[in-house]
Amino acid sequence: MSGRFTRLFRRLDGEGRGALVPFAVLGDPDPATGARVLETLAAGADALEVGLPFSDPVADGPTIQRAALRARQTGTTVARGLELVAELRRRHPELPIGLLVYANLVHARGLGSFYARAAAAGIDAVLVPDVPLEEIAPFAEAARTAGVAPVLIAPPNAPENTLEGIARTGREYTYVVTRKGITGVDRGEVDPSATVVRRLAQLGAPPALLGFGIARPEHVRRALATGARGVIVGSALIERLEKEPASLPDYLAELRAATILP
Repeated sequence: MSGRFTRLFRRLDGEGRGALVPFAVLGDPDPATGARVLETLAAGADALEVGLPFSDPVADGPTIQRAALRARQTGTTVARGLELVAELRRRHPELPIGLLVYANLVHARGLGSFYARAAAAGIDAVLVPDVPLEEIAPFAEAARTAGVAPVLIAPPNAPENTLEGIARTGREYTYVVTRKGITGVDRGEVDPSATVVRRLAQLGAPPALLGFGIARPEHVRRALATGARGVIVGSALIERLEKEPASLPDYLAELRAATILP
């Protein structure tokens, strides 16, 4: 495995910061514009999480669903999406990149083939959100064989045996969600679970990145106060791209300023 996320966390520990990890759907709103968006994100973030557009993204709310639909309608296939990653990787050899992909897209190409293609594109880690822990073993094995880190989701109400399985199986980072349900901008207060983050650390799980509903600097600070090593920002960022794309660099800078630990 590349170890890019591991090196990132080590560097940020020395800087006294958490990681800012924006999420974008590959090819949204079209491949050419999407490539420019990735460059903007890479300039203002510590790592990226990117998603392959899919027709039925069951873990995602309406904002990310719209992004996936736009990308699909303008020609972003799995192959084109991985090409966008490969182009980004050539320009940013040390940038950690995680991929979110739904199981159907992996199965359709064969597990071994899919993970090998992801590795060749420069992907460091892959999260398959619609595969439960009980069924993740063949995906995780194929990922590790290809040199890609399998990433798992830890829900806020995860029982002990689930947390143990996540700690045993995951690599590079753990995606800890702040609430049950789907992605989306939380109009209320984000309430990340310090208990889950603390228990994962005790079990030796990969570092926790918190996601779902992270939209404002105060959300970032609350997330990092749990002991998480960073935050993933998706729906709020995509809403910016839809409504005020020119404001994206300032928005990233605002969120990144909130990653400085007290």
